[in-house]
Amino acid sequence: MSAQAARRFFPFNLVLPNMPGVAAQLVKSFNDDRVGLGELAELIGQDPALSAKVLRLANSARYSPLRSVSSLREAAASLGMTMLRNLSLATSLSGAFPRAAGLDPDRFWRHAMTSAQHAVLLSRGALLDADTAYLGGLMLRTGQLLMAQIDKAGVAEVEQSLATPGGRFAAEQARWQCSHADVTAELARRWQFPDTLVAAFQASATPLQAQPYTGLGTVLHLAEALADAVERGLDPAEVVQGRCAELLARLRIKPDWLLAQLAEAASPDEELALMR
Repeated sequence: MSAQAARRFFPFNLVLPNMPGVAAQLVKSFNDDRVGLGELAELIGQDPALSAKVLRLANSARYSPLRSVSSLREAAASLGMTMLRNLSLATSLSGAFPRAAGLDPDRFWRHAMTSAQHAVLLSRGALLDADTAYLGGLMLRTGQLLMAQIDKAGVAEVEQSLATPGGRFAAEQARWQCSHADVTAELARRWQFPDTLVAAFQASATPLQAQPYTGLGTVLHLAEALADAVERGLDPAEVVQGRCAELLARLRIKPDWLLAQLAEAASPDEELALMR
C-alpha cells in the first residue's frame, strides 16, 4: 500500500533528478575489490567541479596536511578511501536535487550527512556494511524533496508538527499513506540502486514490521531519529534509551556503546561546505 501511494509523487510531468554519472560509478565500486585509491581518484577526476571541492577539503584544517595537497591522488592518500568516496557521493548527490520550497537546503543536507554518519556507527555496531549504510543515511530523506514539489504545503506542515525524533515517518503515513522513505525507495529503484538498499528504504518507516526483516532498514530509522535529536539540540539518550530502545536491541547494539560513539562524532559542517 505504501509503495503504491508513493507513486503519486512521480507524476508523468515531474522532472526527476538524474543520477550523476560519477555517483553511479561510486555506488558500483562498493563491492568491487579492484577499485583502490588510484582508481577512485581517477573516477572523481572525471568531474572537475567535484575534484576542486575534494582538493579543498583535503587542504582544510580538519585534515591538517603537512604540505599543500595539489592532486587527487594526494587527496586520496590524505582522506582515505572511505572518506573520499563518501564525501564525493554526498557532493554529487546533493547537487542532483532541486531546491524544495519550505526546506532550507543547508539544514536539510546537514541532517542528511548527520544521518549518514550515524548510520555508519550503527552499521558497525550491527556488523553491517558501512558504505551502504552511509549512502542509505544520506539518501533517506531525499524522497521528501520530491514530495515538496507536489505538496509543499503538506511537507511544511509535517515538518512544523514534528514532536519527537523519528516522528516524521508516522506523520507522513497518516497524511499520505506513505512516507518519504517510500518515495526514496521508488527513486532508488528507478536509479537502479542495489535491491538491498531499496528494501531497506521501504522497511525503514516501520522496520520491525517489515517482511522480510532487514537490519539496514532498522539502522536507517535509528539514524534519522538520532539526526532529528541533534538538529533540535536534544540529548541522544532520549532516542537511544527511549522509544528506539527496542530497535537497538534487535540490532544487538548496547546503548552505552552507542552513546560513547555519538559523543565522539564530529560535526559535518566542514564537509557540508563542499556541497555549496
